[in-house]
Amino acid sequence: MTAASAPARGDAETPVAGVAGVILAMALAAIGNGLMFAYIPVRLGAEGYAPTWAGLILTALSAGGIAGCLLTAWLVRRVGHARAYMVFSALIVLSNALVGMAVDPVVWIVARALYGFAICGMFVVAQSWLNDAVGNTIRGRVMAIFYVSYIVGLGVGSYLMGFLDISTPMAPIAGVAFTAASILPVGLTQLRQPPPPQGAAVAVREAWRISPVGVAGMLAVGGLSMMIAGFAPIHATASGYSQREVAALMFAMPLGTLVFQIPFGWISDRTDRRYVLIVAAALVVVAGLAASRFDGGSLGLMIAIYLVWSGASESIYSLSSAHANDRASKEELVRLSGTMLFLWSVSGFIVPGLGTALTAAFGTASFMIVAIVIAALFCAFTIWRVIRSPRVPADETGAFTPLSAQTPLPVPPAEQ
Repeated sequence: MTAASAPARGDAETPVAGVAGVILAMALAAIGNGLMFAYIPVRLGAEGYAPTWAGLILTALSAGGIAGCLLTAWLVRRVGHARAYMVFSALIVLSNALVGMAVDPVVWIVARALYGFAICGMFVVAQSWLNDAVGNTIRGRVMAIFYVSYIVGLGVGSYLMGFLDISTPMAPIAGVAFTAASILPVGLTQLRQPPPPQGAAVAVREAWRISPVGVAGMLAVGGLSMMIAGFAPIHATASGYSQREVAALMFAMPLGTLVFQIPFGWISDRTDRRYVLIVAAALVVVAGLAASRFDGGSLGLMIAIYLVWSGASESIYSLSSAHANDRASKEELVRLSGTMLFLWSVSGFIVPGLGTALTAAFGTASFMIVAIVIAALFCAFTIWRVIRSPRVPADETGAFTPLSAQTPLPVPPAEQ
């Protein structure tokens, strides 16, 4: 196809198979990613390593994510979307291979930092590619399918870990296989190469002016997500839960994201999103207190509690993003997205470091207290903002998209 005959960006001639291929690629990568999230703390626990090592590995992942936020646009500008995706996939394959070579926490810290860098880059590539390929009339639906597919993939991968022999490198090998398989749809795609994304613009003062609650939400959820989703398998392993029990717990948590985000999103599209954010944050506090009160109880009870806990906390991510976007002009969206992504990444780096230090001093259950305090502070701040400033009318809000705090924020679409 020549440049003259190529369809315009996002028009009706966009190949459905190409769009589906990008979504399938990320869903396959998600299965491998979910598998590794569950495998690493369980394997470390089985080998007798202190839980603080798993916390340090989680912190390294977040540090890699910060680098990914800042460097992905530069790489895509140099080599294009398809090659950049393959580079990031290769780094994830390398990360999993390093994990599979030997149980060495120091090597695993390096490996997961590579993963954090690569998964952030993969998301920026996939999102900007889809934004360019589809038109405004279907973009919301396509992106919703994209995120839901990824979230479900994370749960499937975590559940798969329960059926693998963790005394062997079987889990990292399976992670390599799923990541390698994710390259195929991208390598065979006929989608056009979109314009490269802009560099990560960080303008904290401007973002605060646009949406104080959105900024606070990103700072809160960066830590909440890493505390709950990251430390839950660490604590469950240290508490004596079996490999399959940890896998079942990790499977339920991403599904909780979908269970809560769909009704929360529907309500927030019809009212001030800050009201829904207050409810979500309060629910995180209540679920955290329940997790602490019934810690070590029956697996069914703990799965129910963690499903609510994870689902409510992850909802803060998508609600905060939507609330901030409601208040931004079209010209501000790119800078706002870059800033929010940076704040989320920094919080996701600092808070796990704090959690790791508290784990070393007071045990793995201390992550619950950190999560409760963060949610309570955010809830109080949002209530204060509601009292101080008027609401955004429901007819002026944008469309809600279910997101996961395990993924970077949406890349704003380019000018059509």
